[in-house]
Amino acid sequence: MNAEIELRHLRYFTAVAEELHFGRAAKRLYLAQPALSQQIRKLEEIVGAPLFLRTSRSVTLTAAGEIFLERSRRTLRSVQHDVEEARSIGRGESGSLNVGFIGSGMLGSLPAVLQGYRAAYPRVQLQLHESFTSRVVTGLTSGVLDAGLLRDSDPHPDLHTEVLFSERFIAVLPADHPRATQRSIAATALRNEPFVFHSRAAGALAWDKPLSMCGEAGFFPRVVQEASNWLSILQLIAVGFGVSIAPECVRSVAMEGVVCLPLRGATEVSHVELAHRKGETRPIVQAFAQIARKIAGARND
Repeated sequence: MNAEIELRHLRYFTAVAEELHFGRAAKRLYLAQPALSQQIRKLEEIVGAPLFLRTSRSVTLTAAGEIFLERSRRTLRSVQHDVEEARSIGRGESGSLNVGFIGSGMLGSLPAVLQGYRAAYPRVQLQLHESFTSRVVTGLTSGVLDAGLLRDSDPHPDLHTEVLFSERFIAVLPADHPRATQRSIAATALRNEPFVFHSRAAGALAWDKPLSMCGEAGFFPRVVQEASNWLSILQLIAVGFGVSIAPECVRSVAMEGVVCLPLRGATEVSHVELAHRKGETRPIVQAFAQIARKIAGARND
């Protein structure tokens, strides 16, 4: 027979097999008993073997019916699991999410964002990728990353970017610097100092912003050493390689040998941003963005 078994046939059969009574099964299924009997006969025709032994007093399963009941239950459970999984993915509650982030984000609100997201969506496989802003942008545009946390990124035509929070810049000096005991410092006081900084390739705007404050003070800093992360920069400053201008979050990891001072008169701030591809509609990305806004954004409150 060319007819195909449908899920409703399995549900009908399972109800009759569990009740062993067509009347009770029909009531359970909200069907008329003749219609249920007709569907079971059709199923037996498709299978090519009787599934029930029927008498005027009882209904019992045949050997084929016993096996078919086990398989029917397994199939119905599998289908229900698949439906629930699809619904979960559709709500952004499961699946895989790749997030790129800048290392300095770990000095601010990023750990709280990640903690909040994992608590809210424990079934999502969260994959984190630490890198520079420029590389996170490349990961987003290439499709390798689903969302990114950036610092002072340059505008990109394919990305939606929004500011999560902002922080002031500070000056970082060796602890034995003549001005280290001041309560604050002006950028002009750094005119003749060697600078330790990250590479411009890590992010053009993130490089330009702090150094533009030197330009406003009438000089361009002499960068004598570059490093890939703020911990290395701080260590180099501590042993006398120079000074730097850093986002305020760097103060939280300042070690012995360095001093962090507010920059007097500085109006420029550093933005930590959330980014994803324009037109992104996947619930899993939108859910991450919502939590990032709520938790990281509270830092500015």
